[in-house]
Amino acid sequence: MRIIFMGTPEFAVPVLDALVDAGHEVVAAYSQPPRAGGRRGRVVVPSPVHARAEALGIAVRTPVSLRNAEAQGQFADLGADVAVVAAYGLILPQVVLDAPIHGCLNVHGSLLPRWRGAAPVQRAILAGDTQTGVGIMQMEAGLDTGPVRLEGRTPIARKTAGDLTTELSAMGAALMVRVLGDLAGHPAVPQPEGGVTYAAKIDKAEARLDFSQDAIAIERQVRAFNPVPGAFFEVAGERVKVLAAEIVSQEIPDATPGTVIDDLLTIRCGTGAIRPILVQRAGRGVTAGLELLNGFPIPPGTRL
Repeated sequence: MRIIFMGTPEFAVPVLDALVDAGHEVVAAYSQPPRAGGRRGRVVVPSPVHARAEALGIAVRTPVSLRNAEAQGQFADLGADVAVVAAYGLILPQVVLDAPIHGCLNVHGSLLPRWRGAAPVQRAILAGDTQTGVGIMQMEAGLDTGPVRLEGRTPIARKTAGDLTTELSAMGAALMVRVLGDLAGHPAVPQPEGGVTYAAKIDKAEARLDFSQDAIAIERQVRAFNPVPGAFFEVAGERVKVLAAEIVSQEIPDATPGTVIDDLLTIRCGTGAIRPILVQRAGRGVTAGLELLNGFPIPPGTRL
């Protein structure tokens, strides 16, 4: 097929690679404009999709918007059979959705209609969902409201958002290739009317650990925000990220939530306790929780 690819983050790169490996003709890649990055934001950095498309010899377009007639005309002039969208980050107007012969197909990282929106992976973990998945959705004007052609499922278990994102990206790439190979054999099925939830964009403030919650919720928070933005607590005026933690099952002494209760950095929660396993101080590398204490003492009784 003659395909326009639309994506921005690392999640979308395996999808682009799968299309090329399957022999499709990717006539252009659309991505978010390069952003300031590098040390102190002094370097303009292309998105992962932008960089990968250029490496593959695919023309890259980075419009700020697709709402103007010029951008829409340039899109239509590509004469695509279909557009494949994976975490692109811009709203597609109806004229863009209608331009390719077979419309626009989206790789969405949830089991729709649950977790429509910007952050389905993180929201599924935070909510304690036991499973999630990825769907190949025929796009329409509503927010992730389109019918689904094919989906895959996976247990969440103890996976981090990073783990799940990588898994769902590979799964979505494989499913997209299957759908494109037989569109008629994968008809678009409307989403159920019930069970709709929305995955709001993650606010960095949500990553601050609130030890008044129960230990189960805090452990989910740690996994949901690994690798970014990174769950954290503050002590002695310094922020410490928690990249992995375990729920402590033994008897927990009474203490105010947020209090360190032993020499193992066990922290009392609203219910139960949590123990950081992997941590990272600002500007430092990742280290084990106990190793952190060697050069950065946090004695029992410290309130985080």
